[in-house]
Amino acid sequence: MEKSMDANVEGKVKNEIEIYDEPLYTRDIEKCVKESNISREELGDIEKKAKPMQIQDVDMEFGEKYVKYEDRVEETTEFHHGLRTNPGDKQYQNTIYDKHHSHSNHLKIHSRTHAGEKPHQCTMCNKAFSLKGNLIIHQKIHTGEKPYQCSQCDKAFTQKGGLIIHQRIHTKDKPYQCSQCDKAFTQRSDLIIHQRIHTGEKPYQCSQCDKAFSQSNALKIHIRKHTGEKPYQPYQCSQCNKAFKTKFDLISHKRIHTGEKPYQCTQCDKAFTQKGNLIIHQRMHTGEKPYQCSQCDKSFSLSNSLKIHIRKHTGEKPYQCSQCNKAFKVKFDLINHQRIHTGEKPYQCSQCDKAFKQKIYLTVHHRIHTGEKPYQCSQCDKAFTQKGNLISHQRIHTGEKPYQCSQCDKAFSLSNNLKIHNIRKHTGEKPYQFSQCDNTFSYSSSLKIHMRKHTEEKS
Repeated sequence: MEKSMDANVEGKVKNEIEIYDEPLYTRDIEKCVKESNISREELGDIEKKAKPMQIQDVDMEFGEKYVKYEDRVEETTEFHHGLRTNPGDKQYQNTIYDKHHSHSNHLKIHSRTHAGEKPHQCTMCNKAFSLKGNLIIHQKIHTGEKPYQCSQCDKAFTQKGGLIIHQRIHTKDKPYQCSQCDKAFTQRSDLIIHQRIHTGEKPYQCSQCDKAFSQSNALKIHIRKHTGEKPYQPYQCSQCNKAFKTKFDLISHKRIHTGEKPYQCTQCDKAFTQKGNLIIHQRMHTGEKPYQCSQCDKSFSLSNSLKIHIRKHTGEKPYQCSQCNKAFKVKFDLINHQRIHTGEKPYQCSQCDKAFKQKIYLTVHHRIHTGEKPYQCSQCDKAFTQKGNLISHQRIHTGEKPYQCSQCDKAFSLSNNLKIHNIRKHTGEKPYQFSQCDNTFSYSSSLKIHMRKHTEEKS
């Protein structure tokens, strides 16, 4: 039983560490009741006569304490069998009651799980807990108290379990190995979450819609869309209006203002404000793509990239424009599209009056002012402001013409040339009209040649 309880605690997902609403031994008490055939009335009798017990401390991965219930279950069973076989033996009853007086406090705590009672309220937020110890642990989030200090670096933690997990960074210990790939983890909870990539399991189902999630925290965030509830964010940035749930998130955010980038890549000169961004960046160097599509052989370095890719298979376009029928796979594409309707161009050039709908267009435009041409052809001395222009140029060297006309055997190096060819050659369209006569032309170059004839005649 101890072993199963250890596994239960180890298995807690790390992003839910601050949620301690249920005593660890709830199921063990239920087991005690079923196996010993004790009635609820008899449990009530014990509770009335019992006194608080001394809790034995046991070090757990998450710094929690629980009571070793293996012996307690045996004792409780023994007590009730004793009462039934020795109903008049006062000495026996007194001896056994001395052993069981200590159960009272645990029965009271256990009863709170059924009643939903949470008498221990945090004075700084609206969180409440069934156990006082869990409130004390929770309050460290507000006070910033971190009594567990790492001896090998300056990291500190609110709970002993957090320190134990952290120390595996120094020891390189990753005891939790995935059976389906070569990934290993410092925490069992990380392994469980990782395995859902392979299984596709999404155990956290929204009760108000058909959405399901692989992590409980993602479900909690999603539910706020239905309830309209705003997350509790007590940490306010002094330089802008942003607020955050944890002090750590605020510290990370402040680096936007200070420009601090403490996480340096060891393989290039890139640095980042957050460790997570460094880890993602390092996959460029290692080529690691841990997120595998279950429907094709594609794999990705980011979980979000996999999510977007899967929509190609499903055809899902969840982001619908409210002003037209357009729908998009990615929210970012919807935001950019909506600027067609609003005319918004939020990205303003600091050196001229040009403005752009997307940041990337501003970045490319800036190169006109700076003269920067970062994309160099490896076969000649040509250089370009945009990567796309370099790719198109390289087709001169390779002779590649990837854009094939479906109505004839013509092929083109540029998609735009194919588009022009299709419209004008096969449809007969001539969009270029000369203002001084009725002549129309398929190409602007043909119009220019014709215009020269008019100017020559006049001269």
